[in-house]
Amino acid sequence: MNIGDKVRMVHGREEGIIVGFTKNHMIEVEIEDGFRIPMLRSEIVIISQEEAARFQKNPVTEPIKNTSRDVLADRGIFLAFIPLNDIGLALYLINNTDFDMPYTLGQEQNGKYKGIKGGSLARKSSVKIDEYSSQNFESWGVFVWQSLLFREGMTSLREPMLQRIRFRANTFFKTKAKAPLLGKDAHLFQLDTPTASQPVTIQPDKIVESWENNTQLTTNNQSKANTVNKPASEIDLHIEKLTTNLIGLATAEMLQIQLQAFEKALDAAIAHGMHDITFIHGVGNGTLRNEIHRKLGKNVHVQYYEDAQKEKFGYGATKVKLK
Repeated sequence: MNIGDKVRMVHGREEGIIVGFTKNHMIEVEIEDGFRIPMLRSEIVIISQEEAARFQKNPVTEPIKNTSRDVLADRGIFLAFIPLNDIGLALYLINNTDFDMPYTLGQEQNGKYKGIKGGSLARKSSVKIDEYSSQNFESWGVFVWQSLLFREGMTSLREPMLQRIRFRANTFFKTKAKAPLLGKDAHLFQLDTPTASQPVTIQPDKIVESWENNTQLTTNNQSKANTVNKPASEIDLHIEKLTTNLIGLATAEMLQIQLQAFEKALDAAIAHGMHDITFIHGVGNGTLRNEIHRKLGKNVHVQYYEDAQKEKFGYGATKVKLK
């Protein structure tokens, strides 16, 4: 199961779209009117493309219609590296959404940009981009993906998406998963994360100019420092430290609160130029620790992370070294 897959409830008639994975065996499903519910993996089944085509409500000859009750997958775009042999990898771009996707894919290296492929990828389809060798892993540079989502008819406006990815050997080869649509084992990376829909353009020359003149940037930094408080060097993520309203909270909701607190503290630490920060997550079943480590592995501002002071925290804390 992957982001963007259409599913049906085993013990009901509701259908929806997978929009996230919140906990071991817990899947977040969006049903009608944008309502999202957590479900056990065992309580849902994937609706195959053949079944959807055979039993669709509208004949294929009718124009596409979109009402407020439609449940459309607007996330589920992936890069999938499928092993060809011991060192060869075939790169595919996968569009597992219900939207057509004009896109470009390129690489940045040594300050230069090289276009690799561009075009329009239809909904629920994939395209082979190129083949790569894992022996040249360090020379891949930064992959740059840009796209729009398009669907005929009335839909909400989708912002352009931009994502830059530099793959790291210590995390790349730990991402084995089944590639959606292709059905093959792959090193799988989701592109349309929430941050991808709101790209930020950074102009290094403008920043340097501001530093040299010591004018506008200084004022902006002072303003930001006033609105973003510097976090403590140790952040306790135990749920009872974050909220007193525990009655009725599901496990998935607690995890979401903890991850939001983690991301807020990490962003603040980066904004204030801290050298390191420690997150106390406890041992438990390892879900929170694994989610934190997964997010840290993708953050370009993180130099490395490690278990923090085992004599003090055991294996219940992670120290993050920032760049």
